[in-house]
Amino acid sequence: MTTEKSGLRERKKDETRRTLSEIALNLAIEKGVGQVRVEDIAAAANVSLRTFNNYFPSKEAAIIGNAYQRSEKIAVALADRPPGEALKDSLRAAVLAGFSEASDRQWLARMILLRDDPALIGAQRKAEIEFERNLAKVIAERTKKDLTRDIYPTLLAAMLIAAVRAAVFFWTSSSPGGPTLHEILDDAISQLGYEY
Repeated sequence: MTTEKSGLRERKKDETRRTLSEIALNLAIEKGVGQVRVEDIAAAANVSLRTFNNYFPSKEAAIIGNAYQRSEKIAVALADRPPGEALKDSLRAAVLAGFSEASDRQWLARMILLRDDPALIGAQRKAEIEFERNLAKVIAERTKKDLTRDIYPTLLAAMLIAAVRAAVFFWTSSSPGGPTLHEILDDAISQLGYEY
């Protein structure tokens, strides 16, 4: 019973986090990032400021909030790949799985905001640093490397995140009818030139 309640509680928290992030993004698209206040997000979500602050430290963190969920999805997908699979194949599959929903209009709008707003770029970088640490741990486990003695997992995680960022920003700037995001991601990842 306790596990069932805690599972329900976690699902409700995830739902609230997603809702706050979606509302923050919609307000930023509608009004511009500079015109949105935390109070506006909380009011639109019908929650208190305290509740908002339990989920996000700033409006920028809320606007990019779903980036954390994507990061977790990629890390879990990588950890779940077959143990004998080549690391480059596992990384490619995990990243593509993490971006499976990346063609929707809200996601594209978020990426364009991220590309163009300095405050959001800072919040995104913070999310990427956390993701890089988590990804490095998974890479270290898969390659049987020690994070305190070998830079390879951390370096590869940083390179992968840079490749993903470059691919996403390239895609948001490319002409309609060009390559898909998945095609650009696949190309960027294949150019990293790592072994394992």
